Amino acid sequence: MFLFDTLSLVFVALILLGTIPNLFYSSGYLPHIKRKMHYQLHYFSFVASMLGVVVSANALVFLFFWEIMSLSSWQLILTEPKEKSTINAARFYFLMTHFGFVFLLLFFLIVTNGDLEIDFAQMKIVASNFAYPTMLFFFLILGFLSKAGAVPLHVWLPYAHPEAPSPVSALMSGVMLKVAMYGMFRFLFDVLYPWPLQWGTFILIIGSLTSLVGILYALVERDIKALLANSSIENIGIILIAFGMGMIFDTLHLDILSAFSFIAAIFHIFNHMGFKSLLFMAAGSLLHQTHTKDLEKYGGLIKSMPITAFTFLFAAMSITALPPTNGFISEWMIFQSILSSSTIANAMTLKLALPFALFALAMTGGLSIATFIKAYGITFLGLHRSSNAKHAKDANFLMKSGMILMAIYISSLMLLAPQYMYYFNELLVSLGKTSIYTQLFPNGSLEIHSPSINGGVVSPIILLTALVGVTTLLLFAYKTFNVKTRVHNAWACGYKTSAKTQYTATGFSGVMRRFFNWLYNPKEHISKQTLAGHETKFSDASYEIYTKPLFEVFIYDNIKKWINIVSYWVYRLAHFEQTRYPAMIFNLMLFILYSYRIFTHEIDWQSIMIESALMIMSMKILIIGDKK
Repeated sequence: MFLFDTLSLVFVALILLGTIPNLFYSSGYLPHIKRKMHYQLHYFSFVASMLGVVVSANALVFLFFWEIMSLSSWQLILTEPKEKSTINAARFYFLMTHFGFVFLLLFFLIVTNGDLEIDFAQMKIVASNFAYPTMLFFFLILGFLSKAGAVPLHVWLPYAHPEAPSPVSALMSGVMLKVAMYGMFRFLFDVLYPWPLQWGTFILIIGSLTSLVGILYALVERDIKALLANSSIENIGIILIAFGMGMIFDTLHLDILSAFSFIAAIFHIFNHMGFKSLLFMAAGSLLHQTHTKDLEKYGGLIKSMPITAFTFLFAAMSITALPPTNGFISEWMIFQSILSSSTIANAMTLKLALPFALFALAMTGGLSIATFIKAYGITFLGLHRSSNAKHAKDANFLMKSGMILMAIYISSLMLLAPQYMYYFNELLVSLGKTSIYTQLFPNGSLEIHSPSINGGVVSPIILLTALVGVTTLLLFAYKTFNVKTRVHNAWACGYKTSAKTQYTATGFSGVMRRFFNWLYNPKEHISKQTLAGHETKFSDASYEIYTKPLFEVFIYDNIKKWINIVSYWVYRLAHFEQTRYPAMIFNLMLFILYSYRIFTHEIDWQSIMIESALMIMSMKILIIGDKK
């Protein structure tokens, strides 16, 4: 029923490391919640179900805890269903998570031959004899990537995370998305191994698209929690890039590079859990001190909320991969992994996918810095942009304790990176990969080496020491030479300096929004102050931009439209066409029976042609009939 191998224990540690600081934060957050019993019941059910998923030993237990995890997180989003947007976000999340569950169920029904209590080794035997392994692969990634938030299954994140209570947002983004990545590791290694080259290439392309789309939408967001949700999409893409490179190297029997890429993926999983959890905690503190998620209503909060400002800055430096942070280490490893592939492009898809992945990762890094400069600068620097921001105070002791504990965990990932990588290396050894720990640290734990032929070397400890040393010398010189500071009033070209003359979040991202206008397709709204129905001159006006994700417009809106059309057609058949409706059900049963035989046996083209002809004849006679 339960399995406690190295893979399970590493992800159990991940869940506990994400949950313990969150418990402190959640305890301090609890007074803000009216339905306390509802929240606490589903909160602990959520944590227990995530632990249950990663220690499950068979499909039945796995699916049971997976569904508990989905239902409890859905109910947590509905903790305070005051607004219609909260109910709509919860409904959208419920549909998307069960969309993925259907594909996971199909995957398990096939690889277990209907016996959901068999173990993973027996599943591997069944899967190896299945005629269409690529279909199993797509069932698996549709199930897990819909939960992880990969493109194009990512659209629920910017809706669900902003509406959930902030501790829940931190757990969902920081921990739950990584449980989906656990599923990828578990079943790709234990059930579907070995892999064809196309699978790794597909994961690499999906990861590259996901990272770009996520950060591009994060850049133009003005809702701080939606910004962080889109940033989670970006980081899932970065993890998938590393995961795809590991699969590609493994297929090409480059075992050392494969293990290096998978260690980079796991390290970034732990990194993202830390800094994204901390960012959502800080966003929750901002929300409940200013009563808004709008970046345009913040400003100048570094003085009144110093702990929140410091922890947000620390997490932002890590998520933007600034050296010597832990985010820098994992992204450096992923870059080294892609650069190590310069000699393996032996297929046209790889020749296109590898440069695109390198471009996507580099572009993502630059845009991520711009995104969090905007988020931090607009929120904490400058003048107060609203009366709520002016009177805001820092969070209570328990909430600050949770944020500080998470900041300590993030620091440990940077300072103790060799120790973490030792356990990640042991995890991969348990999955049958080559041990590369001595190649990562050939000269001791001070330097991290890339195992490729022309690989680089980086030392976060030396970088940190140099940074602290240079800063100390500058401060010493400043004090020694008694440098005078001249203070002058701010100059605003003759205009009176005020909050309205500051850069806005919308204005900051204006250049990128215009450059990617085809992607954002923004809707502009301008309202001016009127007097007796007439517009006043130069008094007061507001300018807003709303962007609806391109994937939502072209995929989900059209799917919803066609579902409505088909459901109306079926409704009319069921109520007004009593003869055709049973005939349609009969043809649907024939189609399912024929499909089952095709999927469970090798393709027989002669039988397929005969059965297709019979289906067409049956539809013509029983459903379409004679046209009059």
